Amino acid sequence: MIKNLYCAFFLLFGCVSLSLHSQIQEKGKTFGLINLERHQFRFDLLSPGISYELGLFKNVSASGGLGLGYATYEEGYAVGLTLHTRVRYYHNFNRRIAHNKNVSGNSGNYFAAARSIFFSQLRLGTNIEGPDDFNLGFYGATYGIQRTYKNGFNFNAELGAGFYKGDGVSDGYGPMVNFTFGWVATKRKSRRPVFD
Repeated sequence: MIKNLYCAFFLLFGCVSLSLHSQIQEKGKTFGLINLERHQFRFDLLSPGISYELGLFKNVSASGGLGLGYATYEEGYAVGLTLHTRVRYYHNFNRRIAHNKNVSGNSGNYFAAARSIFFSQLRLGTNIEGPDDFNLGFYGATYGIQRTYKNGFNFNAELGAGFYKGDGVSDGYGPMVNFTFGWVATKRKSRRPVFD
């Protein structure tokens, strides 16, 4: 089971790496960020927190944030402030452009390599048996949908699965569900599609 998870993770990593390698030619100062925002800072309102997304290459970004998170796997659950990091590959910008849909504010669907860390100092509740100061990390893959509207409001929904690594508690496998609703504080590109 662990070997299958590692194989799936390395396969996803390999696909993203090949995509990055094929798109690494720099176009001006933005590395080919035709539709992807270079910087996007967001205040999350539904699960209070902040997040930042950095456009790396065409359709590829890295994001990180601190907000309320919920972990659940074979050993139990944990709720608290969580550090989320993602490497996202947006796969449907061209289709959205062809249908004259908004792509500004990184409005698209994506695959992501995901990591979330649930720190003991920031935990609000748990039913996992173990010491009081255990930490828990999630490592896996997610599929997400992100939309940013004209007034700056943004929602992001993710669903995935992966490996929960415990520091002081047992490891295990489980799902990852993440939903945020917030406001993008940075200036966004034009809502009109850009053709490459």
